[in-house]
Amino acid sequence: MFVLDKHGLPLQPCPSARARKLLTKGRAVVARHTPFTIRVKDRTVAESEVDGVEVGIDPGSKHTGIAVFTTQAGERRSRFSLQLDHRGARIKKKLDQRANYRRRRRSTNLRYRAPRFDNRARPQGWFPPSLKHRVDTTIAWVDRLSRWAPVRAVHVERVAFDTHALSVGRPLEGLEYQHGTLHGFEVREYLLAKFDRTCVYCGATNTPLNLDHVHPRSRGGSDRVANLVLACIPCNQAKDNKPVEEFVTNTRTLNRILAQAKAPLRDAAAVNTTRRALWRALDARLPTRVSSGGRTKWNRTRNQLPKSHTLDALAVGKLDTITQTVKTILVAGCTGRGSYSRTRTDKHGFPRLRLPRTKHFFSFATGDLVRAVVPRGKKAGTYIGRVAVRATGSFNIATNQSSVQGISHRHVRLLQRADGYAYTTRKEQSVFSRL
Repeated sequence: MFVLDKHGLPLQPCPSARARKLLTKGRAVVARHTPFTIRVKDRTVAESEVDGVEVGIDPGSKHTGIAVFTTQAGERRSRFSLQLDHRGARIKKKLDQRANYRRRRRSTNLRYRAPRFDNRARPQGWFPPSLKHRVDTTIAWVDRLSRWAPVRAVHVERVAFDTHALSVGRPLEGLEYQHGTLHGFEVREYLLAKFDRTCVYCGATNTPLNLDHVHPRSRGGSDRVANLVLACIPCNQAKDNKPVEEFVTNTRTLNRILAQAKAPLRDAAAVNTTRRALWRALDARLPTRVSSGGRTKWNRTRNQLPKSHTLDALAVGKLDTITQTVKTILVAGCTGRGSYSRTRTDKHGFPRLRLPRTKHFFSFATGDLVRAVVPRGKKAGTYIGRVAVRATGSFNIATNQSSVQGISHRHVRLLQRADGYAYTTRKEQSVFSRL
């Protein structure tokens, strides 16, 4: 649990049992609901011993893992784990919709609107909004953690996949690249991530997997990553040098394999594009140490930890052993803070309904975390979740299990203001856990 002193400055995190004891004795109050943070009323930073914590970051295209841990003599002990779910795909979809609406207005028989794209210039270091979002949200969470915990350093990956080596599909020679200890590692790691460590033919997991050519090399197939899939040893031997059309008889399975094999390198390109910008932004805030994805996998493997974003974040950088992980991780899904749109459109882009100018009703706003205690009636019970407000005072509350509609504002109490994220929890996939 995160702990603040009586002035709101971060102290050393404490176990949940210690936090409950402080709250029960009245020595602390709840400062924040999610992530749970307490504020001690009788202590300051000057009166406390603060060793500090470090933060590990495993950047990803769709999810980013963040781990807060303590380090002593090369031994890491996890204190908090967060999986940050990005919404870059939704941002791109919204931008494409806006571009199509504007393109339609210019091409149909409407009032004339001159094109404005010829006089637009992009500044140095410009990123598309869908990519900038990944950097901004990660930096925002590092800033948040620095306010709740005494962060001393940050560890982050800078290299994961070499898209040039993946696309060429052959050993690069001369001035292109020199063979090193990671030769062939990039392709294997990319395919393991792409196919989720599963055989594409039989769906087997938890078994050794080989690289298989969709179109065999003996029949003119190449080593490009678009021609490579993962196959278990029995399927690889049974396929031999047959084309995939002869080996897979099910049409649906065949179409899935071909479509998945030819999927673009979009996710790898997004991660590689934003890694340097993320590192520079972090280094301007805190001492930042970088490492490679190969070292992260080596650390995770020798500590016998399964693959996950949060455990990768815990294994980033130079370390000896990992002796403690957490049982439950926090999943923060990026939801945004609403939009400036005054209408909702149908599938053709025409306005369907108007939205109210007022965002707050009865001192609540959509997205607030609330607790509703309904004393009687068909909906009697206690509900905790995100609220969707209405001008009538009849709110909807989305809990972890379901959505409850028609809850009167008189039964609703605020727990935490909306901050642009939807929070859930899940169990960590660790082989050992002591917290």
